[in-house]
Amino acid sequence: MYSGFSGRQRVGNVTTVESPNTAYINMEPHWLLIEALLQGTYGIRKGHRKYLPQEPRELDEAYDNRLMRSTLAPYFVRLERMLAGMLTRKPVRLEDVSDVVTEQLFDVDLQGNDLNVWTYETARKCIRYGHVGVLVDAPKAGENGRPYWTQYTPRDILGWRSEVANGSQQLTMVRLMEKITVPDGLYGEKQVEQVRVLTPGAFEIHQKDDKGDFRLIDEGRTSLSEIPFAVAYSNRVGVLESRPPLADIAELNLKAYQVQSDLDNQLHISAVPMLAIYGFPQSAEEISAGPGEAMALPETARAEYIEPSGNSYSAQFQRLEQIAQQINELGLAAVLGQKLSAETAEAKRIDRSQGDSTMMVIAQQMQDLIDNCLTFHAQYMQQAQVGSSFINRDFLSTRLEPQEIQALLQLYTAGTITQETLLNQLSAGEVLGDEFNVEEEVEATQTGGLIEMDKPEPKVETEVTMPEADPEVTDELD
Repeated sequence: MYSGFSGRQRVGNVTTVESPNTAYINMEPHWLLIEALLQGTYGIRKGHRKYLPQEPRELDEAYDNRLMRSTLAPYFVRLERMLAGMLTRKPVRLEDVSDVVTEQLFDVDLQGNDLNVWTYETARKCIRYGHVGVLVDAPKAGENGRPYWTQYTPRDILGWRSEVANGSQQLTMVRLMEKITVPDGLYGEKQVEQVRVLTPGAFEIHQKDDKGDFRLIDEGRTSLSEIPFAVAYSNRVGVLESRPPLADIAELNLKAYQVQSDLDNQLHISAVPMLAIYGFPQSAEEISAGPGEAMALPETARAEYIEPSGNSYSAQFQRLEQIAQQINELGLAAVLGQKLSAETAEAKRIDRSQGDSTMMVIAQQMQDLIDNCLTFHAQYMQQAQVGSSFINRDFLSTRLEPQEIQALLQLYTAGTITQETLLNQLSAGEVLGDEFNVEEEVEATQTGGLIEMDKPEPKVETEVTMPEADPEVTDELD
């Protein structure tokens, strides 16, 4: 194989803090092609003969020219982005999260990314490698700051230990590789590697020195009794061990690159016709031909240009189309249960009911990841109110048709369904906006949506009392 990976399980020799464990070593070969594809055409060319084999008797100069003409179609990268985008097609919903934590989640990683952007990038890494880890870190006691969330891919997680406690699997140690930028001289900077070792309630930082050795430079205690490290899986094998779920698509992407290279090379060669001369003496001097030259040939000789008929090219074009179709079917049918080709409605329902489960698992894993991070965040802030999150499950647009909306309105008018059910259905059908709150709307309509106006002060009726008449005067009048 081009990667040189035999498929045998290899055992890691963990002797230093930066040594990867056995699970890491066995996962790494599955990442190499994917990481090369992520770098695009430049990254795949950098691997040269590893990903684009040199043909027998092909000159090095000819191979280098073919390599520089070969380009990579970004099938894998686009599919990864699409799947992560489906999870974040609707914003992450937070429930019962305190206002203080909610405000901090607008810059969840102290890099300017809010929770939705952060979730999109984390989901991409989870789909790419098979799992992703997140550390909820906080400044040391006495330092100003707040908790923040940091992503770690499987390549950054060097080793770990776990045990079953209180009915669940819990980490007792994890080693994380980090790269930090430090000042170098007056104006420069350099990148330094360091390993963060986490144990329940404690941490250590080992930094690489100029000799290449990792030395302990910092250690201390944390305010949490457990390791604040959460994990989400897309293709789980074991504790912090997985396989890339899109590995087959990566292989097909490489195959498309190789077939496209062969086709482009043949088209490049055949694009220039070759001059053929018949009946010219072999002992004659070498001749040349060009737009400003003429040839003098013997009377029985002739010259003409020849070019291939190109009948074989159609087979190669069809092969490229087949590979693209396979990528489409694997990426959408295997992960989503949906194809971009025309299908009957019943077939789509069957495919979706079978395939959505994979994306549902990823959505649930990402939701659990955020919930665990919210728990660690609240513990750092010493808040009893933790809250929860909800990740979108509507991966494809499901906007209701006008006739479906009319049918719901008729059911509500007839009293068959409640107003809350109607609004929930319209919200799920993407008729209402993402920020629409059903409970607030129901409450507002029940009160008529009116603000109670100040009542006018009651009028005070004044009774007019007439003075009593003098009885003598009354007699006189009579």
